[in-house]
Amino acid sequence: MKDFEPANEIQDLQFFGEFGGVNPSISDSSTYTFMAAKTMFDTFEGNADGCYLYSRHSSPSNLYLSAALAAMEGSESANTTASGMGAITSTLMQLCKSGEHIVSSRTIYGGTYAFMKNFLPRYQIQTSFVDITNLKQVEDSITPQTRVLYCETVSNPLLEVADIEALSIIAKKHNVTLVVDNTFSPLSVSPIKLGADVVIHSLTKYINGSSDTVGGVICGTEDFINSLKDVNQGATMLLGPTMDSLRAASILKNLRTLPIRMQQHSKNASYLAEKLDALGVKTVYPGLKNHPSYERYKKMINAQFGFGGMMTIDAGSLDKANALMELMQERNIGYLAVSLGFYKTLFSAPGTSTSSEIPMEEQKEMGLSDGLIRISIGLDHDIERTFQNIVMCMKELQIL
Repeated sequence: MKDFEPANEIQDLQFFGEFGGVNPSISDSSTYTFMAAKTMFDTFEGNADGCYLYSRHSSPSNLYLSAALAAMEGSESANTTASGMGAITSTLMQLCKSGEHIVSSRTIYGGTYAFMKNFLPRYQIQTSFVDITNLKQVEDSITPQTRVLYCETVSNPLLEVADIEALSIIAKKHNVTLVVDNTFSPLSVSPIKLGADVVIHSLTKYINGSSDTVGGVICGTEDFINSLKDVNQGATMLLGPTMDSLRAASILKNLRTLPIRMQQHSKNASYLAEKLDALGVKTVYPGLKNHPSYERYKKMINAQFGFGGMMTIDAGSLDKANALMELMQERNIGYLAVSLGFYKTLFSAPGTSTSSEIPMEEQKEMGLSDGLIRISIGLDHDIERTFQNIVMCMKELQIL
């Protein structure tokens, strides 16, 4: 890990614009012209380097962003998509055929769960959902038909930590592809360096950081990324989750401040988690020493970026959780909204929002209580004031 500094990879990016601009020029075209018909044919076949045919295939703006994200993750290549779900679904459809099998963490984003549980069986692709922290259960669930081992670095919403190095050993032993969604922990964790084969992000969240753009990325080997773009069998090519060039350019600009933002998100979240935990609030944060995976995560992270900006608290019931979130929004502590990585703190009750696709009995089995509040801690300058305001809200509602 010490020989790879993801922030340096961002800092060292050098993309000049067409006329010497410090930002690369935006290719605001859906199609491209050719001086010779044969060049068009060669480009369609992938044999004309530096030429562009049609923006669903590729565009300069998307390739700039893809190259930057591959550098950040330490992968050979990357491919941007129009959403995080576009990245997830394309990856799984590329890796799995009819009759094959996925082993997945049981605590994952609700949309990912619904795709695996409800959509993929239409194509005779089945998924076993397991406790990703139980390595024996993970390995015991792998069958001869298993093609993918899927997890989130830090799970949504329970903040369980996947032991990526150990999962990589299991995946390689059984010749399956380890796919890691690293949306909650960009820069903090570098899954490729820990043995992951494919890393996915929802660019909508921390990487863009301004809650104005939806996007995704798939990072992996050059061979895998090229397979996704294949005109005959590539999932991103044929399913069409293409990112708009203007959005790609916008995300690339915001990526440059990600190292600074992640440090502040982590600093604020660590402060709040420690303070609330000390008051007896049921708090989950990977940076708390009472987190079951604290020691493991401490070894996994790039220390300068901390333990991340996500935490949960439990208000005891859904009614109390809703009342607390409404009062915190009224007092301008943050916004009652899904998503994460915004400059403002965001909070939601995942059992009735981002994890609502998971049946209630399964939510209870995995430990997702109806009073759980998922909080994406913002870039607050005065985090002590934020803490005091949260405490006042809790006392007013007799939660504390």
